[in-house]
Amino acid sequence: MNKKTPAASYQTATVERGDIENNVTAVGILQPFQYVDVGAQVSGQLKRLKVKVGDKIKKGDLLAEIDPAVYMSKLQESIASLDQLKAQLKMKEAQLLLAKQQHSRNEELLKNDAIAAKDAEITGAGFKTAQAETDAIKAQIKQSEAAVETAKTNLGYTKIIAPMSGMVVSLTAREGQTLNANQQAPVILRIADTDTMTVWAQVSEADVTKLSVGRDAYFTVLGQSKQWDGKLRQILPTPENINNVIFYDALFDVPNPRQELKVQMTAQVFFVIEKSEDTLVIPLSALQTPDKKGKGKGKGQKQKKDGQAKSKQVKFTVRILKQDGTPEDREVTIGVMNAISAEILSGLQEDEIVVTGTASAQNKKGGLGKANKGGKL
Repeated sequence: MNKKTPAASYQTATVERGDIENNVTAVGILQPFQYVDVGAQVSGQLKRLKVKVGDKIKKGDLLAEIDPAVYMSKLQESIASLDQLKAQLKMKEAQLLLAKQQHSRNEELLKNDAIAAKDAEITGAGFKTAQAETDAIKAQIKQSEAAVETAKTNLGYTKIIAPMSGMVVSLTAREGQTLNANQQAPVILRIADTDTMTVWAQVSEADVTKLSVGRDAYFTVLGQSKQWDGKLRQILPTPENINNVIFYDALFDVPNPRQELKVQMTAQVFFVIEKSEDTLVIPLSALQTPDKKGKGKGKGQKQKKDGQAKSKQVKFTVRILKQDGTPEDREVTIGVMNAISAEILSGLQEDEIVVTGTASAQNKKGGLGKANKGGKL
């Protein structure tokens, strides 16, 4: 008779029911879903800064004021120039009326040969000149009115108004600072909508092809065990080269109503490639070489309704320990696999014992190795 191999010579694990997931991991940074840099459109001294970092503001709130003295003077100067031109227009209109009357009178006299043609021509030229001068003044008035509107607009720009609702997340200017807006608008502060945060995850070029828009994603942050869930919204087409490694930015959004998530937090990100819940799971080390007869017979990946890929079904061989402690090879069908565990679709029952390896001499003295638990990473 063949001698039975004792159970103590194997490392084993129990077939358990649990969840399993295959995912792509990445490191990400939290950024506001929407933000705007608020700058000055006119130059001058920052007279008042009415907000501080962390303040909640609404669209239309007054954020800061630039000294308006210079712009008030320019507005008054423009208004005075406009008034002067309007007075000149009245004078030119009176001169035009007189020239028109003289021209009309001389035209009648010329018909009756009461005056020389030369005199009629002079009054006619004077009428046309007065008419052109009136039109010129009207054009200058339009130009001056535009100057007044520009001066009013520039005066209004001395009050910095919030263009959106949100939180003040940074200040780059201080009261008393002189701002120069002649070449580029100087930034005073940044407003961000932190009620929704966007995760910017850097995914390596080796993994980015596994991702698609709409795929489930989740992340955790340092110091917290809470998990935030979302769906992949966008993969930016332009890569970033970091130490000669190519990464792509993958973006997804998460609500942040309680303001638990902060700007620039580091996130450990997981993109779900495939998963299975409440299924039979064994350690990956229990799998032996795929059965040659069954290899390649499994169905290819299919797309589930939730956007996650359905795993290929591949046949492997595992070794189980029967109740009498003797091993037996059995063919199993595998579903989802990751670096630690594998899903069993058929071939095993819950609580059966599978062999994961041969125990060392030291382990032989101590009996069976401790069972490994399979499940979600």
